[in-house]
Order: sequence, then structure tokens, then C-alpha cells
Amino acid sequence: MSVIEVGIIIQRPPYKSETATLGFTHAISYQVVDIYLDDGQGVTPKVCLIGEGVLNCLNNHKAMENYGVTSIESHIKNALLVDLDIYVCREDLERFGISEDRLVDAEDMGADKKIQVVPFSEIQKILEQTKHILVF
Repeated sequence: MSVIEVGIIIQRPPYKSETATLGFTHAISYQVVDIYLDDGQGVTPKVCLIGEGVLNCLNNHKAMENYGVTSIESHIKNALLVDLDIYVCREDLERFGISEDRLVDAEDMGADKKIQVVPFSEIQKILEQTKHILVF
């Protein structure tokens, strides 16, 4: 089986831009590329949030309430629901004073996957193993 791993780096905050949302949209869309590939081939995205990108993972953005738009929170929940691997940089969470219990989870939707908080060195290893890297 030939599986291509794609690294998706999200480093932009969820405010004033669609950049982070586009990163998650790309990651989720890899679920449908299998229809264009040969048998045994696949694409596996690895989403890594670093720098200000970790702010996307905060629970209760209330974007619909405040701005009338869907929040990045719903994208993250959908990504977890389709079993995407999401890695968040531990050092950046600490820098912003964010505890792990403030991060989005999709248990309410029945997801088994959870956001994985890892040191930056682990994110580097993950990205070194990917064939392609997209930066958002």
C-alpha cells in the first residue's frame, strides 16, 4: 500500500483571516481523494498547529454568536470526527498560557480522536516524514 503523508502547518490565528480554516478544509478534503487514486494508494494529512496557530484550538470561539460565521471550532471537530491527526505545539500553548482542558474536542459528536499536544521536536519529526508540506 502506498500512502503519501502530507504535512499541514497552521500558524495563523483564527481572527481576521480564512487561512486557518482553509488549512483544515484541505485536511478534511483528503478524505475524498481516494476515488481518484489506484487501489492501495492513499493520502494521510497530518495537521500541525504552531505559533499563533494554536489559538485555533480554543473551545467556545462563539463566532456564530458574535460574527454570524461558522467558527474554526466546527472545522476542528469535523477533522477529529473523520479521524485526522491534529498535533498542537506544547511550548506554544504554554507561551500563551493555554491549558489542555481549554482545547476543542469532538466527544459530543462521537469522535474517538483527540487533539494531541506534543513538543515542537515531535512536530519536527512528523514533518520530516511527510512527502509534501502545506503552510497556512
